[in-house]
Amino acid sequence: MSEPVPAAARRTIPGSERPPVDTAAAARRAVPADTRVEATVVLRRRAELPDGPGLLTPAELAERHGADPADVELVTRTLTGLGVEVTAVDAASRRLRVAGPAGVLAEAFGTSLAQVSTPDPSGAQVTHRYRAGALSVPAELDGVVTAVLGLDDRPQARARFRVATAAAASAGYTPIELGRVYSFPEGSDGSGQTIAIIELGGGFAQSELDTYFAGLGISGPTVTAVGVDGGSNVAGRDPQGADGEVLLDIEVAGALAPGADVVVYFAPNTDAGFLDAVAQAAHATPTPAAISISWGGSEDTWTGQARTAFDAALADAAALGVTTTVAAGDDGSTDRATDGKSHVDFPASSPHALACGGTHLDANATTGAVTSEVVWNNGAGKGATGGGVSTVFAQPSWQASAGVPDGPGGKPGRGVPDVSAVADPQTGYRIRVDGQDLVIGGTSAVAPLWAALVARLVQAGRAKLGLLQPKLYAAPTAFRDITEGDNGAYRAGPGWDACTGLGVPVGTALASALS
Repeated sequence: MSEPVPAAARRTIPGSERPPVDTAAAARRAVPADTRVEATVVLRRRAELPDGPGLLTPAELAERHGADPADVELVTRTLTGLGVEVTAVDAASRRLRVAGPAGVLAEAFGTSLAQVSTPDPSGAQVTHRYRAGALSVPAELDGVVTAVLGLDDRPQARARFRVATAAAASAGYTPIELGRVYSFPEGSDGSGQTIAIIELGGGFAQSELDTYFAGLGISGPTVTAVGVDGGSNVAGRDPQGADGEVLLDIEVAGALAPGADVVVYFAPNTDAGFLDAVAQAAHATPTPAAISISWGGSEDTWTGQARTAFDAALADAAALGVTTTVAAGDDGSTDRATDGKSHVDFPASSPHALACGGTHLDANATTGAVTSEVVWNNGAGKGATGGGVSTVFAQPSWQASAGVPDGPGGKPGRGVPDVSAVADPQTGYRIRVDGQDLVIGGTSAVAPLWAALVARLVQAGRAKLGLLQPKLYAAPTAFRDITEGDNGAYRAGPGWDACTGLGVPVGTALASALS
């Protein structure tokens, strides 16, 4: 093993601090030094991305804004000299995958690793690697390495779906019926487009998808599973768990854009796995029209370095023409925090994500005529659309005149959500999961609905859309405004609000506005 780098010759990675976990103290034990650990190292850009809607080819993005080859060589040489294996390099997305014994990686990044048991985002106890404090790198890598993710492999996110109660199991709408409700433009089905879906657990069986789509009278899309960082498609375990998320996402996107190719990226539920899945999807060939994400966690449960790296990956996606649709959360304005304050969900709060909130819908499934649509809020602990104002992301220019209120602490910030659709499980989506026919809701369903709409809009317009918000905020008549209801701290009203954003789509009007 190489000689350790003296503390005086090390530099802290900004935003890498993790607070101690009090509940883990009694159960803490050291990770054996020879345990193999894998992590993701993120490097700086060669040059910052420009502001504006201009799109880049993958080659242009890599050449202008990927990692500098000299940085890749420096980091590889330095880490290898410390005994760390560099197992994969992706200069375009500025990521190095590294591995080695726990003791070697802990020494290389100036930390110690313990094994603890803590509650995951759903509240269940889970055993994982743990670190506290900041990470550091040798001084020659100061500013070159911007994040090191995955040393602490606690579950980072939770799925944003809810299963309807037994009393509502016969209610709900098929995705095709919701296409009528939201006036998805006719003459398009997503043909020629790819929808990427990010999953942090669960799986699907093709036979089940075939049964579901046949029941809707369609053939359904081509669906492919891709493993990331050891993640894989493992189906049939729990319809109330991650399988419910996976099937919900595929069936909603696939029913509304049956001509599209759907690629499902399965990754471990860690900050590294989540980032790597998004980066791999954004830089895939062909470039997807949309990435759908139905997982997230309160902004303050992420380290600063992880938020920054993830936002940069979403910025890459937007520059390549990809629109990333993200569930805004299912726990109202608190986002399940217990401090009595308002919080927003990440990655929905990234200004490079199209944040998707939720409604309660009463409509004629046959004609699509809407009787009423209001903010989804079933009461404390029973589910409500996420929404609010970010405390870490500045207010983007396209929200400057939207009427976003100041956030916690009286500071302006990025407002969440941007758009909405039905999410209340009591008026939710009729889905098939692990042999069971269920009605499922949550903003998890809204992200794939919007991803399918994007794919159809791209098909119709023959051009990728990328960061869609500047166009959406300039076209308020492309939405049906939701003006009734609240999500706790915020109340709906005319125009944008922190419950349902601009409102729900009028697909035909949106197609005209974007043309």
